[in-house]
Amino acid sequence: MQEYPLEIKIEKTKVRIIEWHTYWGSSVYVSFSGGKDSTVLLDIARQVYPKVPAVFVDTGLEYPEIRKFVKTIDDVTWLKPKMTFKEVIEKYGYPVVSKEQAWYIYQYRTTKSEKLKKYRWEGDKKKRFKISEKWKYLVDAPFKISSLCCDVMKKNPFIKYEKETGRKPIIGTLASESFQRERQYLRHGGCNAFELKRPRSNPLGFWTEQDILRYLKEHEITYSSVYGDIIEKDGELVTTGEDRTGCMWCMFGSHLDSEPNKFQRMRIGHPKQYDYCINKLGLNKILDFIGVKYK
Repeated sequence: MQEYPLEIKIEKTKVRIIEWHTYWGSSVYVSFSGGKDSTVLLDIARQVYPKVPAVFVDTGLEYPEIRKFVKTIDDVTWLKPKMTFKEVIEKYGYPVVSKEQAWYIYQYRTTKSEKLKKYRWEGDKKKRFKISEKWKYLVDAPFKISSLCCDVMKKNPFIKYEKETGRKPIIGTLASESFQRERQYLRHGGCNAFELKRPRSNPLGFWTEQDILRYLKEHEITYSSVYGDIIEKDGELVTTGEDRTGCMWCMFGSHLDSEPNKFQRMRIGHPKQYDYCINKLGLNKILDFIGVKYK
């Protein structure tokens, strides 16, 4: 499906949204982050259902340009997490390396089960589901590590909203973004996961990054200025600003980012936020420890 022409992908996405909307008797909502993927999702969803609500979680970690853009969109419900990022990292730990590795390290350091501890160190028979050899030194790091910030600051406010309203989410994640997301997409039966404990629709699951950029450019969709312009480079579409947004201070994947990396760019483009996260939240010590430059 990832090889389908964009025009066919758009129609298939509309069909998945219609199926979801019909199944739940219109009691659905669009999970809207203000990023480019969810901007495409909301545009397509509102072509089919103009009144479908959008929900945004204001974590305080978004780029200022993202928050400004979200304020321009009609019918968006703003939610707030119960904890701040500072409180989350103090209680659970910093988000480093990846969600998967941070979770494995957190489990290894906090579990009382020797069986689980051994499993996270050695993995299964195929050496999967374990702390990577490269990152095993982090189990002795002088700071806490976890992936729970995503649950506490993003997932939990949505779950609370769903319980209060009965609405089921339509989300804009792409299976192509990571092996973990591809695995989840395939495991749960594709776009519409009706049978999950927390049912969700993922009608862009089979799209690629190029599809998203093409849709925004060709359909002349307004998106957050943090991405800059969409241009062609070496035969592919790219953004002249940030290529990904999400939480400004998240360190997931920062070791893979080419220089100038997100923190080096933040130092120039968002000096106020840079000073807060690097110096006041202590990300300088964490980045030094994992060997990521930030100046």
